[in-house]
Amino acid sequence: MEKDLLTSSFLGLRDKLHHIALKYLGSDEDAKDALQDTWLKLRSKGEVETTIEARNKLVTVLRNVCIDHLKKAREIPIDVTVDIQAYRMDEEDIGNLEQLLQEGLTPLQKEIFNLVTHEGFDYNEIAKQLSMSVEAVRMNMSRTRKKIRENYKRLNR
Repeated sequence: MEKDLLTSSFLGLRDKLHHIALKYLGSDEDAKDALQDTWLKLRSKGEVETTIEARNKLVTVLRNVCIDHLKKAREIPIDVTVDIQAYRMDEEDIGNLEQLLQEGLTPLQKEIFNLVTHEGFDYNEIAKQLSMSVEAVRMNMSRTRKKIRENYKRLNR
């Protein structure tokens, strides 16, 4: 009887479930696959007491199946990725790029950035070296990161 309740609920909601999957996935074929996966997952577990419980489980599992499908679609197979070894920047290119990204930073921000990224110092060491508080170092580093992000976005337009 439990599976009959689940089956009747699924058949009654099939069009609505298909519409939900179609909104998530955008393709009729993918929506039908998602419905089938939902049905198979619930059928194997399928203990429901009421039609409301069946409806809630159907919608929840369908949503999760759609999300999983979307995540899989974003994954890039290893054989399709760009060969990173084929493209290497020389030191001059790296220096020029770093200089462009650091445009607009104060000399103090540049120094803190270089100590963190190139020298590997932590904030406590930098604070002692520059006679500043740790909070001031963090604040400057936060502003530095924000400015570098802005410069990076500007360069990629």
